[in-house]
Amino acid sequence: MRTSLDLCFCLLTLCGITPVLYGVKVVVEEDSDAVLPCLISTEEDITGKTFDWKKDGQKDVFIYRSGFHSKNGLPDQDEQFKGRVSHFQDQLKNGNASIKIHNTKMADSGNYRCLFPLLELRQTFNIELVVGRILKDRSGETTGASPKPHITTLDQTKDWSLLQCEVRGASQEPKVEWQDSSGNILPAEEPQVSERGGRYYVTINTTVTKTGRYRCEATQEELYHQIHSETFVFINENPSTKVVIGLLFGGIVIGAALLVVVLALLVATKCITLTCIRAMTPPDMKLDDDRRVSEDRADSELTPSSICEWVMVSCDDPEMLSTTPHDMKLDDDRRVSVN
Repeated sequence: MRTSLDLCFCLLTLCGITPVLYGVKVVVEEDSDAVLPCLISTEEDITGKTFDWKKDGQKDVFIYRSGFHSKNGLPDQDEQFKGRVSHFQDQLKNGNASIKIHNTKMADSGNYRCLFPLLELRQTFNIELVVGRILKDRSGETTGASPKPHITTLDQTKDWSLLQCEVRGASQEPKVEWQDSSGNILPAEEPQVSERGGRYYVTINTTVTKTGRYRCEATQEELYHQIHSETFVFINENPSTKVVIGLLFGGIVIGAALLVVVLALLVATKCITLTCIRAMTPPDMKLDDDRRVSEDRADSELTPSSICEWVMVSCDDPEMLSTTPHDMKLDDDRRVSVN
């Protein structure tokens, strides 16, 4: 049984829990959950037993009485822990009285004790909880915390936008930065810092060239305070749009060039023939057939104003291939002489 308890402490060490004299030390970050271990050496079923958790020897953190506990109506739990502490009901049969403190605060740091007052062999476990501070918005809980940054668009064109961020009235000088939506720090002008009445005023500008969300963040590391504001910027000329238009135009030009090359190859290989057929103008069309037959052939020739139509003849049509422009002229002469 002692070996089992030692193994439990080894596993806890891997989870940020380290053994200390007469107990363990649990280290967590602020706003995270903390598991405080408590496993009796006999590993007997404690579902019908009594155990208590106390902080600093005074505050009642969690009370368990044979199935009744602080979460289902048992009174006397300290106000600091109400609604934030739970136990592992399915592990009670294995002698596990561990608890979990949800959403830890800095005030939760301290010494905790797990007690089994009614066991034949009275057992007590000591746990030290250390809650590490993190950077977060502490506007409502820390004196001197920087207010929310104020963002303004100073100027904008189709290609870029000039953004300004102002932090007004911070009791300690904050570090102010511009970031993109991925958290990357953006190049910016040198921050302008002034102090009036013990308060700091910081202004910083940046120029952006892409559509997206941008963040101005103010950080006061001494206070573990960090706060930000965001803005959305739309740039009319999106580079990707230019690329698409360029590709479409290029595709049209290349397609037209390929068509010309294909037609040239077909003509060169005599698979198609381009033929010019001249049609008579409307005045000539008014002449009746008798006059055209009787008049001298010189008078019946087409005028220079005749309309020229280019006809593409495919080599797949045998009749058209056998009839050249010269043959078509002879056929016309024969029809005139017969009439």
